Amino acid sequence: MSTTRIFDEHYYELINRARSEVVTHLLAELQLKLGLRTVLDVGCGLGHFSGLLKSSGLDVTAIDGRQQNLDEAQRRNPNIRFLRFDAQDSAMRSLGKFDLVFCFGLLYHLENPMLTIRHLEEMTGKLLLVEAVIQPGDEPTMALIEEAPQEDQGLNHIAFYPTEACLLKMFYRAGFSHAYTFSTQPRHPEYGAQPRKPRIRTMLAATHTAVQSKLLVRTPEPKSLVHPCALPEAPPTNGAVDKIKRFAKKPLPDKVKVIKRIVAGK
Repeated sequence: MSTTRIFDEHYYELINRARSEVVTHLLAELQLKLGLRTVLDVGCGLGHFSGLLKSSGLDVTAIDGRQQNLDEAQRRNPNIRFLRFDAQDSAMRSLGKFDLVFCFGLLYHLENPMLTIRHLEEMTGKLLLVEAVIQPGDEPTMALIEEAPQEDQGLNHIAFYPTEACLLKMFYRAGFSHAYTFSTQPRHPEYGAQPRKPRIRTMLAATHTAVQSKLLVRTPEPKSLVHPCALPEAPPTNGAVDKIKRFAKKPLPDKVKVIKRIVAGK
């Protein structure tokens, strides 16, 4: 392991600062309103957000799939309970329900994100908060990605990266009645589209009952406009155009022979 832990690098410092600002504002608005007292930090890494949530007065339980992360997170946050669980394993449900379930930077690293969201839904008492890398596009789809074998990637280094629409649809299909985008995303380049580069990160929320917040925008379940089994038939081919295309692909000697036959009227 490197001397500087990967989650302590400058990139994560900047992105965590931007994410923390939004989380702090949301908690200031909703913590008392919703009666948030307990929280489960899923995929806690080195415990950055576990500490933030604890400082907000919440009773924090944090889990991660890597023991080395948990050991360091415990060293940094001795008053928080850290446990080892794979978020894809239903054993996680044995921890029970929490007012707030917090899952940042994890879902897109998993082989089974839909199954994990089902676990999160079962454990969410009042509010689920999710942050994730997303694929570009408006359709609710996922791409299978082979990840690098690094400490900030998934346990098995093979994962499904969803579009934002896909995450929202999975929330609804897992059993949440309301899903939300954020009116204000973190102030970091990855949360907004850039010239020649799409937005690659998002923050979302889901609940079982309606929530009023200045930061949350109720978003209906996305509908897929494309279905592979309902694609339109290919248009009929133009015979003359096809012949020209085939002629263009022929080597020069063959083209000369064809031209000679045409000139000779054969």
